[in-house]
Amino acid sequence: MSGSHHDNPYLAHHFDTPRQQLEANKLGIWLFLGQEIMFFSALFVGLMIFRSWYPQMYHTAAHELSVPQGAFNTIVLICSSLTMALAVRWAQMDVPNNNRTVFWLCLATFALAGVFLVVKYFEYSHKIHVGTLPGKFFDPSNPEFPAALKQFDNAKLFFGFYFCLTGLHGIHVLAGMGVIGWIMVRARRNEFNSKNFAAVECVGLYWHLVDLVWIFLFPLLYLVG
Repeated sequence: MSGSHHDNPYLAHHFDTPRQQLEANKLGIWLFLGQEIMFFSALFVGLMIFRSWYPQMYHTAAHELSVPQGAFNTIVLICSSLTMALAVRWAQMDVPNNNRTVFWLCLATFALAGVFLVVKYFEYSHKIHVGTLPGKFFDPSNPEFPAALKQFDNAKLFFGFYFCLTGLHGIHVLAGMGVIGWIMVRARRNEFNSKNFAAVECVGLYWHLVDLVWIFLFPLLYLVG
């Protein structure tokens, strides 16, 4: 029978057809992405409520973030979504060297994710250096502390949201790099073709969510001051 376990080595034993397996994989990743969206949405709502309560402080604190760095990271992640989408497309095709192309596109995505984290490292280093940190680590006595923020003791709340949201997003970037690395290993083994591409597609969907979350974070933190 066409599509049976005998003529499709990529079909897991608990699925009857490749289509059933693909749909189950898609359902699983979409359920996961749905709970991730709810998770970040709650934090976004909290941030917007907080901004409505303290607009002047929020405006002043937001100006301490680097818009050029945030914009650069936005471009980096958009480019990484493009390379990941191309990797998914190539994984679906039965053409010569498709797995090699998937590998290099995933490597480009991985490298762009690394660039994003390096920029975040410099951002975080500056915040630590000047004392604009959340909670008890907020340090107006620091000689490098921004003068404009000294009148707002509750600015520590803004930086609490900043580090919470960007830190959680950074963890998701690291997780994405991990699964992209796993796809690269499998691509080196020539595992992907028109009958076996679900793993690349699911990882691609996850990576697009990581990109989408940042597209919301950038204006909410850096631009809506």
